[in-house]
Amino acid sequence: MNALVPLRISSEHIAGVDEAGRGCLAGPVVAAAVILPDNFFLPGLNDSKKLSPQKREKIAVEIKAQAKAWAVGLAWPKEIDRINILQATLVAMTRAVKNLKRPPGFLLIDGNQTIPLDVAQKAIVGGDAQVPSISAASILAKTFRDHLMFHLDRRYPGYGFAKHKGYGTKEHRLAIKRLGPSPIHRKTFKGVLRHREEKRLCLPNI
Repeated sequence: MNALVPLRISSEHIAGVDEAGRGCLAGPVVAAAVILPDNFFLPGLNDSKKLSPQKREKIAVEIKAQAKAWAVGLAWPKEIDRINILQATLVAMTRAVKNLKRPPGFLLIDGNQTIPLDVAQKAIVGGDAQVPSISAASILAKTFRDHLMFHLDRRYPGYGFAKHKGYGTKEHRLAIKRLGPSPIHRKTFKGVLRHREEKRLCLPNI
């Protein structure tokens, strides 16, 4: 990590930032920011996509216990539809950093985009598999979002949110076709927009 940031900045002043749910058809995009201590001990820490749900849950508990600070930020579907998913992702990341209980001196952000904050930062493609604080952020973003989608499944039954977490599975697409989009669907996304328009065009008893 030292090669990526100025040597004068301790890792305890660096926040890793990542998101979850960018490619979903429903639910918010969730970002997390994590500041790890110099002496963290997190065996198995990796990109959240490379871990089983059970492993993610276990490591998430350890990350929260050891982190100097951690926080999440969200952008909900109406905002995603209004400003597009890329901008909504950057907004969620910005909110996560602003929600940290201690201000970071440097940000390491997964991907190829920095965020609109007056903080020194570096975007790293594939950072969730290379930088521990970004890996930790990816896990907290993913586990937080999975829990949220489980609860939203109860509010909007029939779509299977607890199972697929809003991703565009065959089961999910069939549910949208059958029920129409829910209030937490991203109405501008392909796979949702078409069925939204079909519902508008349908006339009763024809």
